[in-house]
Amino acid sequence: MGYKGLSEKKGLSPGSLVYVGEQKTSPAKVSAISYDAGDVEEWAEISPEQAVALEKKDGVVWIDISGIHDVAVVEKIGNAYGLHALTLEDILNTGHRPKIDDYGDYLFFVLKMVYNDIDDGSLQIEHICLVLGSGFIISFQEVAGDVFDPVRRRIRTGKGKIRKSGADYLAYALLDMIVDHYYVVLDEMGEEIEALQEMVLSKPDSSVLARIYDCKHRHLMVRKSIWPLREILSAVLRESFDLIHEDVRFYLRDVYDHVIQVADTIETYRDMLSGLLDIYMSSVSHKMNEVMKVLTVIATLFIPLTFFAGVYGMNFHYMPELEWRFAYPAFWAAAILLFVVMLILFKRKKWL
Repeated sequence: MGYKGLSEKKGLSPGSLVYVGEQKTSPAKVSAISYDAGDVEEWAEISPEQAVALEKKDGVVWIDISGIHDVAVVEKIGNAYGLHALTLEDILNTGHRPKIDDYGDYLFFVLKMVYNDIDDGSLQIEHICLVLGSGFIISFQEVAGDVFDPVRRRIRTGKGKIRKSGADYLAYALLDMIVDHYYVVLDEMGEEIEALQEMVLSKPDSSVLARIYDCKHRHLMVRKSIWPLREILSAVLRESFDLIHEDVRFYLRDVYDHVIQVADTIETYRDMLSGLLDIYMSSVSHKMNEVMKVLTVIATLFIPLTFFAGVYGMNFHYMPELEWRFAYPAFWAAAILLFVVMLILFKRKKWL
């Protein structure tokens, strides 16, 4: 989630169109699908003007804009479909919190799409907005590529209810696909947490600690994305919207149940990660205690030797033992005997 450019909005009036996010130079891509129960048309790439002309098509029209950094394209299509200036402002702000707004003629969803990058496996959280109107949906994405290909295939093949239903069902299908990918991300995160548990117990070094904190950071990002989605779906189910029919609300209840399950899983992972940190700190502390115990025992073993060396190293004039012929061998015999006796004692006490 990017916040670059947020300072540029300082002092501007509400509805000012300024892109807030990671700057990109690639042009925006506009694609579209139009369908009804009997037919489907698809355009892989069209101009904003062609997208505007699709408003007159019968059936359901789905327009997808990939590249919201191109403010001109977003503004042109948004104005043609009657989107409020505040809607366009929120679309261009990639750091906006997920929410739902009812503008009467359309419903506006701000969402976060999560997935793991195919190349390096890193967590990606993408700002995505859906505009649900009468007979159309417009989706706005940061970059090309999304999690909606299964929905597109269902439209092309006519499988399921999607071709026989309206735009509200398509909105449900897109929401459902977004939530399903939270499961994918959490499954991989769960496997990583299990691996970290084994590493913490077997080899608790600094690299493990770094991985734990990295996992906690990604967990927090996912948590911040899913919690507002609960509020969105709760509002959709609690309130009455003219653009969402009653039969679609049943499907949205199922999505809401999935969101609750995802949120519960996230809370479980949070507890597990906190527990991992506690285990790591305990392991490091235990390891340090073991080292200190060994050092203490070694130091204790040398205390009698230090005592003897100190006594016979004193500069007194009369010390009879120093004149004794066998004084040196006797010193070593006594020292070794004390060393062995103390070593046996420590072993019996299980201090070694």
